[in-house]
This record gives sequence, C-alpha cells and structure tokens, in this order.
Amino acid sequence: MKKIGVFFLCLLMPIASVIAEEKKTLSVDVLWQLSRIGNPTISPNGDYIVAPVTEFDVPSDKGSTQLWLFDTEGKQQRAITAKGLRVSEATFSPDSNTLAFISKRDDDDAGQVYLLPMNQPGEAQRLTEVPGGVKGIKWVGQHIYFISRIFPDKNWEEMATQLKANKDTKVSARQWNALPYSHFDHWIEEDRHAHVFRISTKGGDVEPITQPLNIQLPRSSQSAGSYDIDPSERWIAFNSNGWDNKVDPKVDIFLAEIGSKKAVNLTADNQAPDANPTFSPDGKTLAFTRQHIHGFYADTAKLMLYDLKKGKFSTVAKDWDRSVARFVWTANSKGFYAAIDDAATRRIYHININNSKVKAITGATNFGQPDIAKDGTLVAVNDSFLYPGRLVSINKRNGKVTRLDKFNDDILANVDMGTYESVTYKGYNDQDIQMWVHYPPGFDKSKQYPLMMLIHGGPHGAISDGFHYRWNAQTFASWGYVTAWPNFHGSSSFGQEFTDSINPDWKNKSLDDVFKATKWLTDKDWIDEERVVAAGASYGGYLASIILGEENPFNALLIHAAVYNMYSQMAADFSVHSTRFGSYWENPDIYKSISPHYGAENFNTPTLVIHGQLDYRVPVGQGFELFRTLQTRGVESRMIYFPDENHWILKPNNSIYWYNEAEDWMTRFAEPGAK
Repeated sequence: MKKIGVFFLCLLMPIASVIAEEKKTLSVDVLWQLSRIGNPTISPNGDYIVAPVTEFDVPSDKGSTQLWLFDTEGKQQRAITAKGLRVSEATFSPDSNTLAFISKRDDDDAGQVYLLPMNQPGEAQRLTEVPGGVKGIKWVGQHIYFISRIFPDKNWEEMATQLKANKDTKVSARQWNALPYSHFDHWIEEDRHAHVFRISTKGGDVEPITQPLNIQLPRSSQSAGSYDIDPSERWIAFNSNGWDNKVDPKVDIFLAEIGSKKAVNLTADNQAPDANPTFSPDGKTLAFTRQHIHGFYADTAKLMLYDLKKGKFSTVAKDWDRSVARFVWTANSKGFYAAIDDAATRRIYHININNSKVKAITGATNFGQPDIAKDGTLVAVNDSFLYPGRLVSINKRNGKVTRLDKFNDDILANVDMGTYESVTYKGYNDQDIQMWVHYPPGFDKSKQYPLMMLIHGGPHGAISDGFHYRWNAQTFASWGYVTAWPNFHGSSSFGQEFTDSINPDWKNKSLDDVFKATKWLTDKDWIDEERVVAAGASYGGYLASIILGEENPFNALLIHAAVYNMYSQMAADFSVHSTRFGSYWENPDIYKSISPHYGAENFNTPTLVIHGQLDYRVPVGQGFELFRTLQTRGVESRMIYFPDENHWILKPNNSIYWYNEAEDWMTRFAEPGAK
C-alpha cells in the first residue's frame, strides 16, 4: 500500500506543477508584454475609431507604435500603419475620409504629417517637409495646422542648414541668458521659438500663423492643447507668456484673426494660468480652463467661456469643487464631456453650459480623454488597477461601457491579479483619508503578510483606480506583500481645501497621514508589524526622506527621484514654493522647517536611493546628496544611478532592472509571503 501511495503521489506531482504554472502573477516581465492603448480619435461621422497602440521588444530595448482601426460594434481591430515605426496624433478630416498623423519614416529627419485615405485603398503619403519637425496637429477646413520650433530669423532652407550644423558640431556646450533652460527631461534651446503654422491638405507652401504676431507659444512645452482654430478658420486662440518675467511665466490666452499681425491678450487680468483654448463646433464660443492662484499648479481649474460676438466671459459650474480637464465639446455646442479626477477616480462627466449642471456618467475605474462624433458616439480608454487600458464606447445615459478591443486578453488570461479595495481611515486631525489597499494573489486573512507602504508623488496628484506601469501596486503585491496607496493631505480630486492644505508646509499633515495609514494597517491581524517597508518617488521620495529623519516603523525605504534639499532644488526647472511664498532668502524659515536634509542627524533606516541623470524636474544631485549623507551617517544604503533615464524609468530593460532591484532590497528587510 505504501508503494502504491508513493506511485500515485509521483503521478500527481507533475499534474500539480502544471496546474500551478497555469496561473502566474503580474510580474514586471508580464508588464512589458502588454500592449498599451492610447487615447482614441473617432471620425466626425462615427464610422471609424483610431487609437495608437504601443508594443515593446525587450531584447532590443525598443518600442514601436502603430495606429489601429476599430468600429463602434467591436467587430474590427486591425493595424493601419506599419510595425516598427513611431506614429502619433491621429486626426480625421472634417469629412472623415482621410486620416492625418505624425510619423518619422526613412527619409525624415524629424516627425512629419502623413495622410492616409480611409474610404479607398492607398498608402500614407507625406504632406510636410519641415526641418525641425511638427507636433500638435489639427485638421480644420482645408488645412492642417501644426506647431514647429523654429529659428525665427531663418527660412526653412537656412533652418535645415543650421540644424545639420548643430548636429555635426563638436562643441557640446549649451548657453542660456534667461529661463527656462529645461523641462522635465530635455534642454530648451534659447534661440528656437515654438509657433503655429498651416499647410493646405493638397500640399504647397507652409504659412506662418503666430510668427507674424511676434508672440511665441510657451517655451517650456507645447502641444495640440496649446492652441485652437475656429471651424471657419478665421480665428486662432493660443497660449503664450503674458508678461516679460521669464522666471515665473504667466500663461495667458491670446486671440487673433488669422492673417493679421495683432493679437489680443484675453486673460491679462488673471495672474494664474489660463489654458486649453477650445472653440465650440458652431464657432461662437471659446472655452478654456482658468486657475486663480499664481504659483499653485494644482489650483482648481474652472471652465470658462468667451462669447466671440459679445466679447463677454462666463464661468461654468463656478461652485463645483473639481478641476476641469480633458474636455470635449458636444456636437450641438451646448455642453461638454470630460474626464474629471473625482475622489481618486477619473470619471466621465457631462457639463451643461446653460444651467451649469454637472453629472457623473461613469462610476468606478478610470477613463482617459474622451472623444465624440457628431452622432454623439462617445469613446475613451478605460483602465483599472486590475486591467490595462481598454478601448470602450460609453453609454451617455447610464455610463455602461462596450469594449471595442481585444488586446492583452491572451496574456492576462493566465495572470492572477490579486484584489484591491478602497478604504477610509482617520488621518491628520482625525480627518477622513482615502486609501487603496492591494492584496496579493491567494490572500488569506487568517495569515500574516508584510506591508509595503507606497507614497505617491506630486504632491498635488492622486492615485486613482487605474493601471500603472512604472509603480504597479499589483506587481509589488505579487512579491508577497499587502501594498497600500494613501491619498494623503495635498492629494488632488478631493477639493480645493484638501489639495491646498499642505502649502507651504509640505511636511506635517501628509507625514501624519502616512504614519496613521501604516498604523491602521499594522493593527490588522493579517499584517505582520515586524515586516513593514515603504517606498516613494518625487514628492513621495521627499516624504520618505522626511521619514528618514523621524522615528518610524519601517524596516527599509526605497527613495526614488526625491526632493531631498529644498535649497538645491533651485537648480530644477521648477522651484518649489518660490513663486507663491517667496524664495529661501526671503522666507528662510519655510524651507528650513520642511527640507529633509535638516533631519540628517537622525537617519538610521536602511535606504535604497534611485535617480536618473536626465531628471531636470528633480536634478540628480538630490539623489547623490542623500546617498552621501546616508553613507556618512553609516546607514546601510545603496545608490542606483541611471545615466539615460529621467524622472521616470521608461526603457524596458531599465524598468525590469528597477523592479528587480526594488524587490531585492525590500525582501532583504521584510521577508515576503504569508506566515
């Protein structure tokens, strides 16, 4: 009988192994197998939906983007551009028969506009040959409008010559005489200006639109959202700096007749940013977003309307305590659909301009920038913590979605994603704080698990119910941890008062929220309080650096791209607090009270420091300062430096390395898995 038992056991063991192999966790390797769907564009007649889909080849460390074609019934899914290229900014002609997009192909030195017929066979044909490349395209009437960064005193031929000379020069020096000099991950060339141009859809000469006005678009960054053209092609509305101060730009909206040499600053009286100019389909109204506090990037953005005929402004839903963003006009020009960050979930809202009523169309999970056809068909990308972006159409009455794509189903069919929930706990001053808690696959409340506390960046952002590639909580949980994202004081989407509550004191309220979140979790029977670690990036790295100087419950920390020294942060493209509250020589007590480096004498928690050379938002010196301090203090620490990454780790192999090193560090100090 014993021999028979052993025999059957031997038979069952390989079967069990096969069953175990059928399900795998959401590892970093799986993350890089997934196709990533971008925001869709629907044709005006509603017949075609196009979305960019990016896929990555890990061995070559490269990604490529194709445009895919879908229909509103979910029956069609096919690529319409070649594999191995980069394409972006799909834009339909007003008659829906042609698709414009930007691509860089064999003979192109920079991205150019290509046109692809939709109602007949044919290959995409290049429309532009702009030396510096194009971006921010819009198709209005018989023209394609675009942004290009030019040398304002040179023609196209001279510009091409200059660009080639710049590329071939052996001098690597850069020079600036004024700000800005960088933005996140790239240097800004002082002698190049961003302007709007247009070209006939049949080809021909490129016509300057904003250059004759002698007003350039914002120097730091520009996109299709930086300008708009009315349907009659009479007017252009665009963003520019409304004053001469280059240190603290004032983003205003300018209005000009196309072909004129004069523009009017519509928003000169408002000191905070006015952005996202968008004309109504009937051409009578200009919509835009307005903030009111200069120097506070997360100030609530209100939706404004400007009547072009009457020259009058009005505010839509002025008492609504949510920021308006990612909006599109309805076809009848009577309202908007918008993806609004609302209590840690990005929901699709309808906004009525006649009565200022706002209505949430969707409930749980995140939705991206919507697009709408003339017949009212509404499409967007939908994602959650448990699934990556999906292309969906949205029922405008009840918010129900119809999935239109089938990407990633084959990969995720064998992945156990674990589970998650939203909880509320008492944080600073006994106020309610929302937190996402993620459980590993096979979570069993009768056992104890280690905790990995995640501290989000911003600080004026929020972790919402969406799929994250760079910091995926389910991937962290797959290592055998319960992971948690608290949306502490300062987080957006919970109202203006909550978001602004940590200014200028970045430290105390959010710190208390994180500590109380940790205590809330360690009080649970299923958390092992002896196995607790934490990780944060950007502002989250700042707060983790603050934690280093405090008595804390964490066995180890991961600190990525941290603001560690508020004084040396002046080297960044963005200087914390100086615009709104004054620089450190004007109000030194503010900076001294909140700068993590003042707590260095108390540092004793093992720390993994990570930073990228190309990070100009939080310069790499911040990471090395922190690491040297830890080493000088004799604290067990490790520095990981990426010479080719910026504020984020974006390359496939670097990302895989990042996740693996993070896992190695955390599991050294908090053994993973249930006990």
